[in-house]
Amino acid sequence: MRKEKLRDLSFFLSPMVLMVLLFYLVPLIMTIYISMTRMKNWNVERYLTEFVGIYNYERLFYMFQHDPTFKAVIMTTIVFVGITLMINVFGGLSLALATFFINERAASSYRLLWLLPRMSPIAVYSLVWYYFFHGSEIGTLNSILMSLGLISEPIPWGQVTPWGAWSVIIFVNGLVGVSFGMIVFTSALNQIPKELVIAARVDGASSWQISKRILIPMMKWHLLYVLTWQFLSLLTTYPHLFLLVEWDLVNRDYGTTLALYVFNTAFGRGEQDQGLAAAAAVVLSIIGVIGGFVTLKVLQFEKMMKKPRGDF
Repeated sequence: MRKEKLRDLSFFLSPMVLMVLLFYLVPLIMTIYISMTRMKNWNVERYLTEFVGIYNYERLFYMFQHDPTFKAVIMTTIVFVGITLMINVFGGLSLALATFFINERAASSYRLLWLLPRMSPIAVYSLVWYYFFHGSEIGTLNSILMSLGLISEPIPWGQVTPWGAWSVIIFVNGLVGVSFGMIVFTSALNQIPKELVIAARVDGASSWQISKRILIPMMKWHLLYVLTWQFLSLLTTYPHLFLLVEWDLVNRDYGTTLALYVFNTAFGRGEQDQGLAAAAAVVLSIIGVIGGFVTLKVLQFEKMMKKPRGDF
């Protein structure tokens, strides 16, 4: 009986295992191999068999020590991922809790409003904030502040380094990420028995006390999921950043994360260095694995796991 269950389980898991092999492990192995070659300008015939070992990793380490531009990329990655992650997780949680305690019709409208950034095409959404933060008189923010007499001349918000550029990219990406957390946490709240909230209300508990003592403790799995997913997502995201940098809205050095650096190095204008880009991508993958593992440890993933009941 146990063997039959294992066979059935293997059958149902095989499509997912095959997808992981084809779309993750195989590309990862190819990336590691390319990172140990001098691949440039996609000249496969010339460079793919020119094995150089860890030379590209040594280049990255040297750049980390001596190249101010690459140091700015690393610092931008740390600030961008760290602050945006907190905004996405706690912002999404706050929105879900806020809409939980109001009229359902009003809550649905409020959630839909926050979903607009996620439903908008990346180019359109980025273009909206391009004109909002534009560093001239046509910029919406500059126009408002100048009309109120708060500033006398336009401010190039995205070109003010480093915090001006960081603020713009964090704001633009934070609005998108908040909606994801809101959806997950709202779904979790809807699964909590209403009787618990009603009983707490009868006992005189406030909305904050209900959230702190009942709702949030019952969403540990969802907090773990959103935190881990958003961390890995932010670590590898670059579409919005790419457009804002290409349109010269934000400073190129302080608007570029490591993920965008990998893309620009491999596919950007001028000389394309796929070997160096692959090495940076491998480093990014290692950071993701370590960060995900630490997140699971800090949130005590093992304690939340329970042995299945029955024979299995």
